[in-house]
Amino acid sequence: MTDHYDLIVIGSGPGGASLAHRLAPTGKRILILERGDYLPREEANWSPEAVFVDGRYQADETWKSADGGTFKPQLHYYVGGNSKVYGAALFRLRERDFGEVIHAGGVSPAWPLGYDAFAPYYDEAEALFHVHGVRGEDPTEPPSITPYPYVAVKHEPKIAELSDKLTSIGLKPFHLPLGIRLDQKADGFATPTSTCMRCSFFDGFPCLLNGKADAQVMCVDPMLAAHDNVTLLTGAYVSKLGTDASGRRVDAVYVTRKGVEEIYTAGTVVVACGSLSSALLLLRSGNPQHPNGLANGSDQVGRNYMRHEMSILMAVMREVNETVFQKTLALSDFYFGADDWDYPLGLIQMCATSHADQVKGEALPGWLEWLPDLPFAEISRHSMDFWLQAEDLPHPDNRVYYEEGEVHLDLKKTNPQSLDHLKRKLKQVLADIGWPAVLLERSLYLGKNIALSGTAHQAGTCRFGTDPASSVLDLDCRAHEVDNLYVTDASFFPSIGAVNPTLTIIANALRVADIIKERL
Repeated sequence: MTDHYDLIVIGSGPGGASLAHRLAPTGKRILILERGDYLPREEANWSPEAVFVDGRYQADETWKSADGGTFKPQLHYYVGGNSKVYGAALFRLRERDFGEVIHAGGVSPAWPLGYDAFAPYYDEAEALFHVHGVRGEDPTEPPSITPYPYVAVKHEPKIAELSDKLTSIGLKPFHLPLGIRLDQKADGFATPTSTCMRCSFFDGFPCLLNGKADAQVMCVDPMLAAHDNVTLLTGAYVSKLGTDASGRRVDAVYVTRKGVEEIYTAGTVVVACGSLSSALLLLRSGNPQHPNGLANGSDQVGRNYMRHEMSILMAVMREVNETVFQKTLALSDFYFGADDWDYPLGLIQMCATSHADQVKGEALPGWLEWLPDLPFAEISRHSMDFWLQAEDLPHPDNRVYYEEGEVHLDLKKTNPQSLDHLKRKLKQVLADIGWPAVLLERSLYLGKNIALSGTAHQAGTCRFGTDPASSVLDLDCRAHEVDNLYVTDASFFPSIGAVNPTLTIIANALRVADIIKERL
């Protein structure tokens, strides 16, 4: 079958859903293609063992690494994409992140557009995804005259104590900007009618109550309810894109659904499958006009993959931590450097509380193995969990590609020194405030092989720029070589900074939607 639309959006994660949501009121016929289905609402959504140990919601795929080994990428094929399990920390890139930044590991390149081009769309993205925060607390946040649309999620007592102690030694902790459907009482607890109830199953878990501001809840479902010109097809795997004889226009979107091939056409096609999957789609769409993959005359599709240098640390301390909703605080004092390190370190933020089943599933250090019945529940009660991330630098050999029909992901660390120093600073800070701790790696959250399987912050692979020889997309995120093809996930990032990328994906998708609107 063949069916024609004004716009086809491939992928329903933040980059695709936000763009479609923006364009739905135009009345144009819009088709959203999602390879997965709705993530099932079930008790297992809140099972640490099912989510983290068993990987219940991860894609059942096996990829190859540069050393010849195999791994399972932590990808999630559902309506809403990876945002179904994200931590909903929605940061703006720092203003300096848009310029060239010198790191210990090399140079983070400047973007061809500055912060000013994205600033108004950041405002709109924060409103669309219900971001809670306090403007002015974060010492590195970029300028904005618009307050956060929702008040900050309040700290529980132990996190408030941590904040006070950090402040007492001259640091500037701030409330983490969170996309969350939470109505708070004065004491910080959820109101009786709040969708979110401030549970401990947030960061990395699907939300059983739809209290997390993900792309399905905030964009897809409201859009489908309000606009009958928008169609969502689930279980729709896009195998390739076809072009006309000139190679300058996509004229066919080949979809496999329920074992049957279907063909759809549109005046404009937007790819938003996530940086890894978008690059793979372009690579398998090669044809005589594009022999190395669609829009890949520069040989840059799939290259310059980035995903942050990341570490989840469980700080085991003497004191009990009874916090339920822990992900409310962040620290950016070391983002661009420290008194004992001249280069940028990165961001420290709270992570969701560790559960006993998660601790049990970790690769714990050898010095704990002498306990035959390790008290996992007790360890989790005495732990406080931190997510550390430093900037990962783009490198052309860090890339995703096909070889003999199999997916390969080659990746070498580009800036590990920054993460090492950030871990050291966290340990020092905890000692300075009188909370000395043993820091354990929570490798399970990101996968045993963090560098490869931890794809939570995937970016790069189709960078935008002004030179078609060194970039895939132009400044409108339209392919240099294909007139009606756009990419609106984090593929376009020339660099990734050290903050979570989702808000920038949303803001850019809204920006590109306005450009496409003129075309439609």
